[in-house]
Amino acid sequence: MTVRAKICGLNDAAAVAAAVDNGASFVGFVFYPASPRNVSPEEAARLAAAVPANVEKVGLFVDPDDALIRSVLDAVSLDWIQLHGSETPERVAAIKQKFGRKVMKAIPIAEKADFNAMKAYETVADMLLFDAKAPKTMADALPGGNGLVFDWRMMRGLEISIPWMLAGGLTAENVTEAVTISGAKIVDTSSGVEFEPGRKNPAAILAFLAAVKAVETN
Repeated sequence: MTVRAKICGLNDAAAVAAAVDNGASFVGFVFYPASPRNVSPEEAARLAAAVPANVEKVGLFVDPDDALIRSVLDAVSLDWIQLHGSETPERVAAIKQKFGRKVMKAIPIAEKADFNAMKAYETVADMLLFDAKAPKTMADALPGGNGLVFDWRMMRGLEISIPWMLAGGLTAENVTEAVTISGAKIVDTSSGVEFEPGRKNPAAILAFLAAVKAVETN
């Protein structure tokens, strides 16, 4: 089984190099001011210049207005727009039509019933991303990148009609188990390859991507 990986929340050249040099299929840049991983369109453009054409560039937004998306796309040639907020299916469809990019919609998961939300997005998004939902009691919780894991066993038997990606607290240590249990063919990490929030660890990126490659040989 071939498993692909996305390294998200990149904000420095060393982390970008670690991702693209070690086999990441996707790199993600965060355009959300509340995140410690936030980058400006200009910063993202400089980082994206080092990303080869065979690695897909993803921009993560949280309930963005059109002006923000346009300002980013004017600076950076993104392949994907990742929507990580409370965007409705209608908003997802409108963004896809207006900006002509593939759209990925994040679905926050804490319990089995949370997967019901995906059905409304399967006809408008190009990919779904399942991430751990932060509990209401969690201080300073972000829409994603909190390092939380949900129970992957809940994914057994799910019928998902479009490509999907697994996120939520993935690390080099648990990604093999995550893939084995969930059946994921694409995995995403951000906090799992950091020294601290917003500061990527190139060695951890390398270890994560090596672990994903090892899953491919199983």
